Amino acid sequence: MSGTAPAAHRRSVATSRIGTSGARGYDVAIASDWTEHVPGWTGAPTPFQDPAWIETWYESLQGRAGLTPLLVTARDRATGALALHLPLVIDETGRRRIIAFADLGLTDYNAPLLGPAAPRDHAGAQALWRAIGPALPRADLLSLRKMPATFADGPNPLSLLRGACPCPLSGNEVRTGEDWEAYHRSLAKTVRKELERSWRVFSREPETAFRIVTDQDEAQRVLEVMARQQEARMRSLGADYRLDEAEFDAFYRRLVERGLGRGYAVVSALTSGDEVVAALLGIRDAGTYVMIRISNAGEGWSNCSPGRLVIDKTMEALHAEGCRSFDFSIGDYDYKRRFNVEPLPLVDLTVPLGWRGLKGAARARLVATLRRYPALDRRVRDLACRAVLLWRERRS
Repeated sequence: MSGTAPAAHRRSVATSRIGTSGARGYDVAIASDWTEHVPGWTGAPTPFQDPAWIETWYESLQGRAGLTPLLVTARDRATGALALHLPLVIDETGRRRIIAFADLGLTDYNAPLLGPAAPRDHAGAQALWRAIGPALPRADLLSLRKMPATFADGPNPLSLLRGACPCPLSGNEVRTGEDWEAYHRSLAKTVRKELERSWRVFSREPETAFRIVTDQDEAQRVLEVMARQQEARMRSLGADYRLDEAEFDAFYRRLVERGLGRGYAVVSALTSGDEVVAALLGIRDAGTYVMIRISNAGEGWSNCSPGRLVIDKTMEALHAEGCRSFDFSIGDYDYKRRFNVEPLPLVDLTVPLGWRGLKGAARARLVATLRRYPALDRRVRDLACRAVLLWRERRS
């Protein structure tokens, strides 16, 4: 970790003691010094709540203008048992003051870290929120996005609150079972044969190999190549690309530096001599592996589909080490469906905290409603596109 955080990140806010008669009461502590509150957090429901991820996020993004860490902890008043931790930020980069997860597009699945006093039903979740809500600092909108609705040991209490609704995005998970070959045979025949052909074509080239990178210096080199390849690809598509910004680049470098040695950060690559043909970065927690960045060298290697090939070989290698859940993370792409992914529903919680947040909350609810009616959603999108085109024609 880096040195002492700036003074703006070291404030602590008074503890809130709010509960309801006849229901469990909670004490809520709010702080902005992540260096004192994040280390030692346990109970990560997904690999994105591992302290390594959260510490790295705050450490790398703490200097970004308009962001202030916001660490929320709720405990059972009677016993002192932990209910939850919330790794949040106050985001003032736009026109509204928003309380959100520590994310900025880096964290695919956001979630609270739950303790033994976490509520498991609607009434308990409401009682918890009646304690947390008044303790939060002034803001226009609470926007907690991309949350799993349930965890391995129970519901996400935030998904039980009024204002929670389906997220437009979803995860993509594969559970392979114990037999890797049986999983591979479950793939469509065309997909399986294409992967086998790709490996033969790749292997014919000189000095080719697949490997899980365990050396820190080599992992950083692969990460640097990955960043260049990914940027070139996104720029060629005319897509918005932000991962080359200094804070985001620092995040991934620190994540690999901090997590490679203990197997949390996983760097895998297809190489030909010193050339990185394809690279994949993921994070791992016990038997779960989540892919977070992928790249390939482009046209010169397109005959062996290196992106899909590095995924397949990484899954096979990690399956041999005990992984059984392989998460392709958010984003609806055709290549993910070829691996027989199953959708992982996510939820958003959007709550106006002032009149300036009413519009944002209403928009989130509209999007969630349309999501439940695909035909209506497509119709609304078509009308919106036509309205934009008409507006542009009138201005030209």
